[in-house]
Amino acid sequence: MFAMSRGISTFIRIVLGILFAAHAIDKFQTGLSNISGWFQTLGLPGFLGYVVAYTELIIGIALIIGLFTRYVSAVVIVIMVGAILTAKLSVGLLGNGQMAGYELDIAYALIALHLIFTETTPLSLDSLFTRKARD
Repeated sequence: MFAMSRGISTFIRIVLGILFAAHAIDKFQTGLSNISGWFQTLGLPGFLGYVVAYTELIIGIALIIGLFTRYVSAVVIVIMVGAILTAKLSVGLLGNGQMAGYELDIAYALIALHLIFTETTPLSLDSLFTRKARD
């Protein structure tokens, strides 16, 4: 059972990484200036659009390879809470037909919370550091 749990945690980490990388790539394809403009319509500084896009890409890569998983997962939670509070809370849990709600943001945050508290999995760069620390 323990080995299966670690395998599932590995799968969850990699899939969350792929999804974050996909969101970042979508922002780059949309155009960072457009993303910046959208952030401004929310009353946020436009440069945060650039910061979020690059941060999501770095998070995606880090999760896929399993590097600094706990720290990166904490950043995921911060980004998801920020997205909910600034952009999605007003449209509701399931959205309003024009914009998605925050149900997916909650799911991502909960997955990240799991990754913060779960044991390091063997298929990660983190496992190399924890192995050295134990030896």
